[in-house]
Order: sequence, then C-alpha cells, then structure tokens
Amino acid sequence: MPLSLNLDIVTGDKNIYSGSASMVVVPGTLGELAILPNHANLLTTLSIGELRIFDDNNENSIAIGGGFLQIANNKVIVLADSAERSDEIDYARAQQALERATERIGKGSDTDLNRALISIKKSQARLAISTKKGNRRNKSNYPTN
Repeated sequence: MPLSLNLDIVTGDKNIYSGSASMVVVPGTLGELAILPNHANLLTTLSIGELRIFDDNNENSIAIGGGFLQIANNKVIVLADSAERSDEIDYARAQQALERATERIGKGSDTDLNRALISIKKSQARLAISTKKGNRRNKSNYPTN
C-alpha cells in the first residue's frame, strides 16, 4: 500500500507544484476535502481558498482561485483557475487588492458585486497564506522542477 500521493498543481500557464505528498487538503465547493493515499477515484470542482500539502514534517500552502481536482491511482491533479505559492505572494499587493474590492461593493451592478466578492475571497486567501508561519516572501519547502 503506497504511503504517498503524486501531486501536480497546474494553471493554464504554469506548473505550480509537482511532487509527492502524504496528504493534500483542498477547498472543495462543499467544504474542505482531505486526500490520503489510496483515496477513491474522484473528479470534483474546487473553490477559492487554501490548498495545503503535507509531506514528512513540512506543510506548504497554495492560494487557489477555484478549478478542478482529479484523483486516480494515487495521483492527484489540480487544474486551478489561478494559483500562487506562499513565497510568491506580495502581501502589500494582496492587501491593496482586498481594499479595492471592498470599496467596489455597493457601487455597481450585480455583476460588479459578484466580481468584487470573488476578488475579496481571493485576496483573503492570499493574505492568509502569505502570513502563515510568519512567511512574507520567504523561501519555502516547495520542490523545484
């Protein structure tokens, strides 16, 4: 029985993560989903939030902007609409994006409101991840390709 998963996280323009993990926790549309080795095959949608990767004694976080997840034969593939590792997030820029999105609420149409709410969720996820473990653009334990 395998003790790890093969994990790939990709967006339309780049590979964010490729490596092994002992557990992956993703923000599903119905709540968090923890994936352990030998998980049943699954295809599901993802929500905006924090994706956590556990391996040995390390935990790494990635802010994702929704997408899809596929699990098959101990291989987890995340096709994210957007994704940023904690060491890639500019805290000040994320804070400014949150402030701009908050200001837009109540100033436009329903479409503008929906866009502002999505921007707020993304900014909040980015800020939470960038401050985790005191990490503000510090090097992390992500495997390099």
